[in-house]
Amino acid sequence: MHAREIMTANPAVVTPDDPARRVAELMAEHDCGCLPVVDARQGGRVVGVVTDRDLALRGLAQGRGPETPVRELMTPDPECCRADDDVKDVERVMTDWQVRRVVVVDADRRCVGMIAQADLARAAEHRRGVSDREVAKVVERISEPAQMSLDQAPYRRQGGDDAMEKRF
Repeated sequence: MHAREIMTANPAVVTPDDPARRVAELMAEHDCGCLPVVDARQGGRVVGVVTDRDLALRGLAQGRGPETPVRELMTPDPECCRADDDVKDVERVMTDWQVRRVVVVDADRRCVGMIAQADLARAAEHRRGVSDREVAKVVERISEPAQMSLDQAPYRRQGGDDAMEKRF
């Protein structure tokens, strides 16, 4: 099974210049918690993602208002998948990066879709030989808390090694 078979095609997107208010409006309108951030000056290439959690932690918790530009809230340069990637590759990105959503891009890194953790769970139901236990293991690996101390809070552990990567 390929990413294109389980992705939500043509999701709503925002730009780095859009205000946080626009992000929240689109999330409410489209019932989603993550939007790709695209740069029109770069041909619509994905330059980041912004989540409902980003609005809360990088926005509200830091005293930023509804007019804060997305560039100040987003996670830049997210790991993405291609539409023809196998679903196992999508699972690997989610578990390695501990993210619940992945942007699907074309060869020019333009957004063509989004895959959420729930999409993976539904796909697993349709794949032969995949048990509820295996689905639960994938969800658990994606949701595993990052192993970090409080002084490292802006960093997340990367898939299996001891290196820490700055996340924002």
